[in-house]
Amino acid sequence: MRKFKKIYIEITNICNLSCAFCPKSKRSPGMMPAEVFEEILAKIRGCSEYLYFHVKGEPLLHPELGGFLELAARHGLRVNITTNGTLIGKMGKVLISSPALRQVNFSLHSFESKEFSKTLDGYLRDIFLFISDAKKQRELNIALRLWNSKAKGQNRHILDEIAKEFGLEAPIVEEPSHIRGIKMDEKVFLHIAEPFEWPDIGAEELGSSGFCYGLRDQIAILVDGTVVPCCLDGEGAIALGNILEKDLASIIEGERAKHIYEGFSRRVAVEGLCRKCSYRSRFS
Repeated sequence: MRKFKKIYIEITNICNLSCAFCPKSKRSPGMMPAEVFEEILAKIRGCSEYLYFHVKGEPLLHPELGGFLELAARHGLRVNITTNGTLIGKMGKVLISSPALRQVNFSLHSFESKEFSKTLDGYLRDIFLFISDAKKQRELNIALRLWNSKAKGQNRHILDEIAKEFGLEAPIVEEPSHIRGIKMDEKVFLHIAEPFEWPDIGAEELGSSGFCYGLRDQIAILVDGTVVPCCLDGEGAIALGNILEKDLASIIEGERAKHIYEGFSRRVAVEGLCRKCSYRSRFS
C-alpha cells in the first residue's frame, strides 16, 4: 500500500462563513458521523501519520470534534486543522487538550466574509489568547495565514496587531512570504500570500503541462467517503471511489487514479479539473 505524507479528511463541508476565496460546497451539507470517521481510520491504517481536517467546511463546527481527536490519538495519528478562527474562543480548550493535535492554521483573511459578525480586534484577541494558552501547556505549531496580499481592507491593521502581539520592533511588510512563512515566535509563523483560487471545472483550461503531488503525497476523503486525488477537489469532480464501499488500495490502484499518477509522472495533467488548476504551477 502506498504511504502518503498527509491524508485530508473533510469531517464537515458546512461552514459558518461565506468567503469569496472559498465558495460554499454545492454538495449536500453533512457532518461525518463518528462511526464513519472510525471506519475510515481503520481503512487508512498505515497509509499516513498525518491527518488534515480540511477540504471544505469549518471543522470547529463539528459537535464531535473532541471525540474525533481522541480517535485519531488512539490510532497513533497527528492532526492538522485549518480553521477560520471564529470559534476558537469556544473550542480552544478542546484543541489544546488533545495530544493528537499537531498544528492549527488560522485563515485570517476570513474577516472579509459578509457573515463575519465579530469585531476584528475581538477576533484577533481570541486567536492570540489561544496561542498564548497553547504555549503554556504544550508544543503546537501555529500558522497565521493572510492569503489576500495587497487586497484593499484591514490587512495593515491585522499585521500591526500581530507585530504588537509578538513584540516585533519593525512593521511587517505585506509581501508574499517564503514557504515556511515569517517566524513570529517559537513554532508560530505568519504566511502572507496572494488570493487563492479554487480550481473550477467550468473555468477555462490553463494547459496540460505541469506536475502535482496529488496521489503522491496526499489524497483527500470527502464527508460522504468519496476519495479524490487532492485537497483542492472541493466538489468531488475527480471521484476515484468511495472508501465506505471499497478498500483504499483498490481505489488508488484503479484505472482513473493510475491514469492521473502516470500523467503527472510525464508532467501532463490528464484530468479536466487539473488542467484548470493554477496551484500546480507552483510545482512545475
